[in-house]
Amino acid sequence: MPDFRFENISVSGISAAVPSLRVDVDSFKAHFGDEAVEKFKSATGIHSFHKALDGQTASDLGFAAAEHLLTEKKIDRGEIGILVFVTQSPDYGRPNTAGVLQKRLSLSQDCACFEVNLGCSGFIYGLEMACAMLNASSSGKALLVLGETATKVTHPNDRSTAMLYGDSGAAALLEKCPGATEIICDLKSDGDRFDAIIVPAGGFRHPGMTRDSYIGKDGNERTLYDVCMDGTAVFTFTISDIPPAIKDFLAATQTTVEDYDCFSMHQANLFILKQLVKRVKIPPEKMPITIDRYGNTGAMSVPLTLCDRYGSDAEAGAVKVLACGFGIGLSWGTASFTIDRKDILPITCTDSRYNDGIINKIFPDGDTDKEEQ
Repeated sequence: MPDFRFENISVSGISAAVPSLRVDVDSFKAHFGDEAVEKFKSATGIHSFHKALDGQTASDLGFAAAEHLLTEKKIDRGEIGILVFVTQSPDYGRPNTAGVLQKRLSLSQDCACFEVNLGCSGFIYGLEMACAMLNASSSGKALLVLGETATKVTHPNDRSTAMLYGDSGAAALLEKCPGATEIICDLKSDGDRFDAIIVPAGGFRHPGMTRDSYIGKDGNERTLYDVCMDGTAVFTFTISDIPPAIKDFLAATQTTVEDYDCFSMHQANLFILKQLVKRVKIPPEKMPITIDRYGNTGAMSVPLTLCDRYGSDAEAGAVKVLACGFGIGLSWGTASFTIDRKDILPITCTDSRYNDGIINKIFPDGDTDKEEQ
């Protein structure tokens, strides 16, 4: 079991942000019919989610979370030497969006910034990368930012995905802290199943693919620029691979379920979460549920769930967290860390859009107007 261990580094803050637009799943009944929507709600546990506005990007949501975190904790931004941005919804084809966030957050030119293309496992992978860079650098602080607008790659006629995903952003602050509780991460991946969740078009493997819609083998309409998920393969993966991965992590770290205050799991769907409770023998009260109100938020599931559980808790006190993210790639990871409740901020809502990020100069005059803030 390849794991990564970091001493003297603490998770000193976590925040999350969602778009202000809340979508009720029942609103799809006019499109899909009562029976289909009720069946979806029963299977997934999703009753609502938040959807990005037109012109609102993953970096806007990640920025809102990071700005809130840095402001609330009164962080000297010149002390942040590492910025890791995790997204599969970048602002541009090139350059990467991490530099945009560096500018917007007023970070120093001495800050190393880069972007990671990962989905549901992204918080665990991002945590490991930020810790590893911090551990090997002279910097004292690192910022992990995450953002996703998966609703922008779902087809409105696809019953399997149109009601599934929610958009959000999140941020975590890491600091060198002598004597901090060890952060442990275990990362896994299986490229043999890379096509279990996929957006086929948009890259260079199949340039110039049509945007015409088609009916997939599952009977759902989509285009090649929309997410396509093999539901059976993904379900089998989560049930067969994830419980053993968590059990292996507990064994490798010589810990038990009783040693943790909170199990913050990727919110894939309610049935899968119930299976994890059953198979790993996790007390239900230790596994918060957010998928009912926020949908499947991908990499942000873990931090958003922590903010939902503890963000309004005025009491201080350490929370020992076991987190697990799993999905597209296929990729999965498990991590443990300790954080003080007071350092977990409540979820914020945002309408923010980065007007200066709209590159009007490449369009003829009048073709594109900047969105209003």
